[in-house]
Amino acid sequence: ATRSDVVNLQDALDKRLQERQARETGICPIREELYAQCFDELIRQVTIICAERGLLLLRVRDEIRMTISAYQSLYESSIAFGMRKALQAEQRRKMQDSRINDLRNGNRDLQEEIERLQQKIVQTEQKEAERREEDEKRHQEEVEFQRKTNQQLKDQLEQMLSAPKK
Repeated sequence: ATRSDVVNLQDALDKRLQERQARETGICPIREELYAQCFDELIRQVTIICAERGLLLLRVRDEIRMTISAYQSLYESSIAFGMRKALQAEQRRKMQDSRINDLRNGNRDLQEEIERLQQKIVQTEQKEAERREEDEKRHQEEVEFQRKTNQQLKDQLEQMLSAPKK
């Protein structure tokens, strides 16, 4: 592999990157494929000159691919984990919202029952006050009636006692 071979390979790589419109930054499968092909070609050229060096480069390439594959698996696993956690959080939020609504509805029902019972208390107190007032009035009338009757009987008794005996 001469210097001109390397320059030609570099030019060919640049040309293919432009032709296939590979992105310059970020994750780009096209760029990844073209660089892998270029690296394989470099390994091939180095292997022609020195087989041991070429085999070592093959081992390095394979190790890098396995490492990248492990990172991709880890990334995918972490994405799945994050999605599960997000879904669980959404479900918990919905359950909490539902529970809040249920508690608010229950609270509203209890408030309505409190108002209803307070109205019933007021009505009962009014009825009891009216009943007491009527009972008190009847009692006063009865007492007055008994007093009048008692007075009449007293008067009759006094008349009978004070009346001359014949």
